[in-house]
Amino acid sequence: MDLYAEIILDHSKNPQNAGLREPYEAEVHHVNTSCGDEVTVRVHVDTSTEPPRIVDVSYDAMGCSISTASTSVMTEETIGHDATEVAGSLAEMKKMLTSRGQYGGDEELIGDGVAFAGVSQYPARVKCALLGWTALTDALARAGVDITGSEQDSEVPTNGAQA
Repeated sequence: MDLYAEIILDHSKNPQNAGLREPYEAEVHHVNTSCGDEVTVRVHVDTSTEPPRIVDVSYDAMGCSISTASTSVMTEETIGHDATEVAGSLAEMKKMLTSRGQYGGDEELIGDGVAFAGVSQYPARVKCALLGWTALTDALARAGVDITGSEQDSEVPTNGAQA
């Protein structure tokens, strides 16, 4: 088994930061209508800093190993980071996952997220890998932190987002 497959398997079997925690400023629930994967994400943000700092991200996920593992990696790459860094990580994940196998990602920006580079060759699985990241983006927006700038999230439609 290659290293990347091992990383995905490990995060799937031992998801980091799983379980919904308090305190939090926003909670969202997203569903991948293509396959039924679901994730609820909570964010706790310190908005007294500039840029705001992500203090905690917790989640409850029900879905395939790719969505669970990617959400686990997302928490590791965002907790303790500021909104600018998180925006860079999100953009890098999207760039890699929508490259159709042409781009392997920057480990400096997404850490273990590079393990999902192979997923980009399977368009139906891209939504699985981005589900937690998209939910985080929505949760941060609901907490008053926009990490998307002028970018549109239309590439990864989700259904059922709730406050």
